[in-house]
Amino acid sequence: MPQAAGATRLRGAQGTLFGHDLGQQDVDTGYRGPTACRVAGISYRQLDYWARTGLVEPSIKPATGSGTHRLYSFRDILVLKVVKRLLDTGVSLQQIRTAVTHLRERGVDDLAQITLMSDGASVYECMSADEVVDLVQGGQGVFGIAVGRVWREIEGTLAEMPTESLADTMAPTAVTAAGDELAARRARRQAG
Repeated sequence: MPQAAGATRLRGAQGTLFGHDLGQQDVDTGYRGPTACRVAGISYRQLDYWARTGLVEPSIKPATGSGTHRLYSFRDILVLKVVKRLLDTGVSLQQIRTAVTHLRERGVDDLAQITLMSDGASVYECMSADEVVDLVQGGQGVFGIAVGRVWREIEGTLAEMPTESLADTMAPTAVTAAGDELAARRARRQAG
């Protein structure tokens, strides 16, 4: 029978959300916030709120103050897109937090096999077609999200998007005004 996704959130556990199923992802290359928003279909305001509240935090580089850029990994963008789809189908943000926490804690090994089902009140994790059928026949499932399909969508979309390396974001920014000493000091402080 499918498991109801429910648990308490552990901060900083996002890196284990989908285990090692992502293959050889470059841990130093990611996507800036605007790219993550475009691919996930969310506003920058949502992205910022979800990062500040810990729902989906950028795993490559978090914001460290005003003017800094977050870098999101492929995995982060996948979670953003799944969260967006759950919201679009009427699942409450509280239930989504519970489901995301459950998946993080389970350390799912084979993401492509998961279908998230919901009846609008709870989110269920189904690992097989039989579990999906059982849930629907029991009158619980109203809609489902095949996470593997979302994964493939994102792969195709991100192939056309610009990436940024962590080293590039750590380099001091160029001073735009020749005599701007304050900006030069800030750049040196951020770099070192």
